[in-house]
Amino acid sequence: MLSAKSLFQEILDDDESFRLFCSIAASGESQGGWENARIAALVPPDQRDLAPKIARHGADEDKHGRIFDALLKKRGLQPVPVPPDADYTMLLERAGIGLAHDRLRADQPLTVQDVVTYLAHSRVTEQRASEQMELLRKHFADHPDIGRAVRMISHDEDNHLAYCHEELLRLARAGHGRAIQRTLRECALTEIRVHRDVSLAVMSHMGRILGWSRPKAALLAAGVHAVYAGERLAGWHRMVSLTMPERRDALGGPATPAPEFA
Repeated sequence: MLSAKSLFQEILDDDESFRLFCSIAASGESQGGWENARIAALVPPDQRDLAPKIARHGADEDKHGRIFDALLKKRGLQPVPVPPDADYTMLLERAGIGLAHDRLRADQPLTVQDVVTYLAHSRVTEQRASEQMELLRKHFADHPDIGRAVRMISHDEDNHLAYCHEELLRLARAGHGRAIQRTLRECALTEIRVHRDVSLAVMSHMGRILGWSRPKAALLAAGVHAVYAGERLAGWHRMVSLTMPERRDALGGPATPAPEFA
């Protein structure tokens, strides 16, 4: 019987599929680290209080990248190039979601609208990351090889999501509510499409590595399309709602080190 647990267990048990999984994850996290570091350096003067939190966000993402690299090293594996069709962060940027890398490479201060764009993009993508890590935590929190990494990353992703809620609500109170809702909706609808495309690409690559039969591959692809249909119909609303989180000031301190993975 196919399930999320059995599917990931299959990927985990094979060196080549595990190598691809960790390489994709490490690349995305490292890219997020760079983006947040640049945004922290460019925030406008009237939003400078955000800079340490954005930097903390970036430091967490860098840490996650190192954790995935360490998981590979632990099994004597080297990273592989990320297939372009499975590069989630690159495809989101190409779709116009978030702040363009050309904008971040320039030394021009960001605007408040840029900050709204960044936080809205993060709120949507961190929702996805939090849910995915929650699923892994549910099934693999006690796994001898990846359990500690799963628990640590899941905790961080929940913090990132709480931070996005709190800061967007602060900006909404400052008069940016309409811009926030408009940007969130645009981000969410684009993200669910990109997530569908990346999921299909990853499943295709994994299927070739693991030798999945055509019926199995078709069933998994149908599942991806079904998830997208549900999200396109109404599921995207969970990505645009804003509620004050229980975890207040979730990124108000330094990043938690991970010496056991570094």
